[in-house]
Amino acid sequence: MNKAADVSTKKLISLAPNNWAKWVTGIPDIVTGEILNTEFQWISRQSDVVIQAESPQYGKFLILNELQLRHTSEIPRRMRAYAALAEEKYKLQTYPVLINILKISNSEIPTSFESNFIGLRAIQDYRVINLWEVDVNIAFETPLPSLLPFVPILKGGENESTIREALRMLRADEQLNQLEIVLAFFATFVLENALVQEIMRWDMTVLRESPWYQEILREGQARGQAEGEARGIISSIETTLEAKFGSDGLELMSQISQISDLEQLKGILRRIVVANTIEELQSIL
Repeated sequence: MNKAADVSTKKLISLAPNNWAKWVTGIPDIVTGEILNTEFQWISRQSDVVIQAESPQYGKFLILNELQLRHTSEIPRRMRAYAALAEEKYKLQTYPVLINILKISNSEIPTSFESNFIGLRAIQDYRVINLWEVDVNIAFETPLPSLLPFVPILKGGENESTIREALRMLRADEQLNQLEIVLAFFATFVLENALVQEIMRWDMTVLRESPWYQEILREGQARGQAEGEARGIISSIETTLEAKFGSDGLELMSQISQISDLEQLKGILRRIVVANTIEELQSIL
């Protein structure tokens, strides 16, 4: 764990691009080509990956992959822009795919963007894959190594033996072993920290290197710029509590929302990520 881990979406997909493309499109005879550079200025991020693909039925086209830690109301508009920019740049038809990682509510997630302005309509459909609905066996049997780090949050992947098997497979492959930090991060959502630490055999403070841990902190900072930094951090605390502890976690918001000290709020957010129980959080409030 001494070298920086490349755990970007591009890295994950490049592990087995053909199997990934077959999974997200459902096209069995698809063949992938280059993973393209998505320099769309304001829209380019590590979670955006464009793959060139080809099949006998559809010819050459693009697969647009967008991985989101949590779904937000801004995503449909983003998917519309993402598809249009890719089509314009590469002059190919597009197949946009949104992969949501954490479930934060029971509300329905849209599969299209629609607007009607002065009688003019804009529509963009895209495929939605919610990882909590994906059978964990797909990661092992396809094989789909890109999904191994997400095993704890896949359907049926929350038990210790399955997580240990995913870790064994990651560590057995030089290309995959950097991804154990991601597996550990998501394991903390379903197992106690002490057990995760025993399984991984390293200090849990290493989780701060996880890109998804950093994404949670960046999310708070970004919201803070728009809403006032304290309110932005509080908003991130709320969504993280819901993702990890459900409605029980949200009961703590009445206390947390009264806190205005920025450093204290950041400390609470960090503790939520690695907390085992709500009782642990109550003790620091």
